[in-house]
Amino acid sequence: MRTINFRTNHRSEMVDITTLVEREILAMDMKDGICMVFVPHTTAGITINENADPSVQSDILSVLSRLVPAGAGYSHLEGNADSHAKASLMGSSILVIVEGGRLQLGTWQGIFFCEFDGPRNRQVWISLTPAALD
Repeated sequence: MRTINFRTNHRSEMVDITTLVEREILAMDMKDGICMVFVPHTTAGITINENADPSVQSDILSVLSRLVPAGAGYSHLEGNADSHAKASLMGSSILVIVEGGRLQLGTWQGIFFCEFDGPRNRQVWISLTPAALD
């Protein structure tokens, strides 16, 4: 397992971590298999989506804010209940096929860390499972 450490800059943002994940795959020298990316935080999530047009990330954050508005009278005393709900909606892990040492993402796809309670120091954990031999 590998850990990627980074800092987010805003309360809500989507950080493209595709290159960071690819770098870890190269360092682990695995050619074919499955890469799991896991977020060990309760107020952040992860997703795969378009990385060509940044307005897609803005739109996603806008939709999530409308679905789960901040300060809507939640019971959670920390004041970040919306962050927990948004993280649950996005999910805490993704799986991506690795072939020839490269992530097999679609043309416009990237891996995004979804921050909902920043800015904070954050981590993602990378685990690789080699392909079964025939």
